[in-house]
Amino acid sequence: MADRIQEIVRNLPELKSVTDVWNVLDSRLASGDAAFAADLGIALARAYGSDSRRVWQYRSVFDHLLRLLTTTPGSGIVAQALRLVSSAEVGDRKLDRYAASLLASSHPAEELAVAFSGKASEELRACLVHELVLRGVGVTEIPGIAQWATSPHWRHHPLGWLPLALSDVEGQPALPSYSVHGSSFSMPYGPSAGHGVGVVTGGHVPPVEETTTETTAAGIGAAVANWAEESNGRIEARVFELAEPLEEGSVPSLLPALGLECLKGAGKKTGFSIAVCPHDQAWRVLFAAASTGGAYNSGACGAYGRLAAWQSLAHLCGGAEDDSAEAVEARARACTWYAFGADTKWFQQVAWDIGLAAVSPERRRLAVLAATDTD
Repeated sequence: MADRIQEIVRNLPELKSVTDVWNVLDSRLASGDAAFAADLGIALARAYGSDSRRVWQYRSVFDHLLRLLTTTPGSGIVAQALRLVSSAEVGDRKLDRYAASLLASSHPAEELAVAFSGKASEELRACLVHELVLRGVGVTEIPGIAQWATSPHWRHHPLGWLPLALSDVEGQPALPSYSVHGSSFSMPYGPSAGHGVGVVTGGHVPPVEETTTETTAAGIGAAVANWAEESNGRIEARVFELAEPLEEGSVPSLLPALGLECLKGAGKKTGFSIAVCPHDQAWRVLFAAASTGGAYNSGACGAYGRLAAWQSLAHLCGGAEDDSAEAVEARARACTWYAFGADTKWFQQVAWDIGLAAVSPERRRLAVLAATDTD
């Protein structure tokens, strides 16, 4: 086996196609030799991991074998997948997030409990916990996982803030479907001009003062930050304080008057639509944007996508910095939420357009998040 692995590693950069290597991996795994895929992955990472941007063959073969080991049923295969992602040659926080999402999508929690007793990083374990929570698994009831998930030692981890069960606002999140050949998912947004219903303006619009801070803008945009950082996306996140409570029905008149870049030119000759949306729909939009990414990236996966969605929700509804998830949800439920879109030049009108606005329970604060991306 070692000779065959070294042969593949040595010849990999010269290959015009990696299909034959994929076929070897598929055949080995079908015969029960999951260790071959793990050993090959470790050897490839040792040889090309630091130069992966230039060696496209490495990226293609490594992703294929990782998907093989994480999506193929069997507890023995899980052990080899964990050996691969936990090796010194491969270990990486971003890979841990991806591997956790793949594993949780394809294996029962009882098989994944080995990650909490054997060799696995704390990052992988934290991500696995919340990938399982997103799939409705009661992690506090699974032997081998419950002790780790409920212990206080990892509460300093960023994911430690998240609840260990799905809240009402999260419902049953739409999650990607993975296979060795790729993934698929549905997006709860699209070209912005198709949002909601036609605008009916009206209502008194009180004096407005913008109060956006750098911290608040970053918090509101947490769910779509990956669109701008890793793809072609742009974001507008702003907060406004109103001199008096906003009247019902006046938001359609107010939004275009705020000087938002995303709505520049929106009006009689440029399509603009807005509709009230439930707070749980707002969360689903934020979660999809964070977890699955934009046009040229794959997002933060489930666990960190969940965290980013909560962060955006909290800042949109004006929660306190130290609020619990329960407090954020209660405030989000009390806010009035809107989805909006416009046929302006700011929105790319491809597939990745988001427009959300939240009016505080006191109706004296309006927060806006707009995002767009293109391929």
